[in-house]
Amino acid sequence: MSADTIFALASAPGRAGIAVIRVSGDKAGKALSRMGCNIPAPRKATRAKLFDPTTKELLDDGLVLWFPQPHSFTGEDVAELHIHGGRAVIDGVMAALSSVGGVRPAEAGEFTRRAFGNDKMDITQAEALADLVDAESRAQQRQALAQMGGALKELTEDWRLRLVQALAHLEAVIDFPDEDLPPEIADKVWGEVRDLDARITTVLNDAHRGERIREGLSIAILGAPNAGKSSLLNALAKREAAIVSATPGTTRDVIEVHLDIGGYAVTLADTAGLRVSNDDIEQEGMRRARSRAEFADVRIALFDGAVYPTRDEATAALVDENTICVISKADLLDQEREVELDMANDMQPTHFISVKTEFGLLSLLQRLERTIKHKFDGTSSVAVTRARHRKALDECCDALRRAQKATLSELAAEDLRLAARALGRITGRVDVEDILDVVFREFCIGK
Repeated sequence: MSADTIFALASAPGRAGIAVIRVSGDKAGKALSRMGCNIPAPRKATRAKLFDPTTKELLDDGLVLWFPQPHSFTGEDVAELHIHGGRAVIDGVMAALSSVGGVRPAEAGEFTRRAFGNDKMDITQAEALADLVDAESRAQQRQALAQMGGALKELTEDWRLRLVQALAHLEAVIDFPDEDLPPEIADKVWGEVRDLDARITTVLNDAHRGERIREGLSIAILGAPNAGKSSLLNALAKREAAIVSATPGTTRDVIEVHLDIGGYAVTLADTAGLRVSNDDIEQEGMRRARSRAEFADVRIALFDGAVYPTRDEATAALVDENTICVISKADLLDQEREVELDMANDMQPTHFISVKTEFGLLSLLQRLERTIKHKFDGTSSVAVTRARHRKALDECCDALRRAQKATLSELAAEDLRLAARALGRITGRVDVEDILDVVFREFCIGK
């Protein structure tokens, strides 16, 4: 158990009806006593008056909850003070806690770090808790909740345990050749290794779905100068985020707005107009526009309806399967209808819109929502959400493949051991003693 007892404001800072201060450690009960409060019954909200330990001045009349260890978030004794959310009340209570010997303010993430150290959660669940706090969209919330519930932990731990068992079998064959072991053990080991390799590879080949949902998706608006890109961005954002001007080349850098489309956090980017220009600044803007288009999850290729059906070749050259083609200024056209334009790479359904009359905007939003859900709605709740997870899985697969090509069983066993350790790093569990446990339990060696 840690020597210090820690406390922190667990609710958002600022003026509010209620503020929650969490205290964790073996001196949490002492802190309550020093503030004139008896330890209440476990997990039962109890009204209590809190006093300054030095001046005995009344600080607040609130609620206190008590979570005795190990049945608490951190695994330690935890007290929660639900007090009024005024700045003076919060500051007074936190100052009172600081005056208690062995009690100090918590460092960033220290409550979760103690929960991990006391086996209340693994690293993936701790990461998911941070993601849940930061979630801005329903998709991010769903993904974080699934990971907090142990989806990634259970999957990788199942893989690790299967690998530990395979390694134990292989080491038994190596170390105890005189024992009466089943002859088909080696075949079973390599069948398991091949199956694990295939399963992990399938999870890795997800187009980085989990990371993209966690970080937010990217949509880039591309088009010639004056095609209406800034007007479209402002219409979708429902505010004047970009300057709209009849002067070509007004937008020279990438302008971003953050939206929620279909429950997904999205960054919508207005880019510089694509055209031939000798202006160094405008050329840099177009370079950035093409770079943003390259890495965008979805592109909106906007063509100027004022010159329709003439198309902008520079924009048409960027159209691919991830592109939604849009004709702007539909109010200037003789007839408003959806057609198919012969673009550079494919025949793409085209949306006619008018920012001025709002014609087609709802249809475009619905198309964006369908496209995003098609690309990122997974059939499984398990997703790789961080580069750390992906790196560990890549290392695991590399080790599994080396093991299958190894010319000596001893080298293969070492690669399987490295693969198991890579999986263990995902959850924070790396225990080589597991291998010996399986050997002695299943093969009764040493009897």
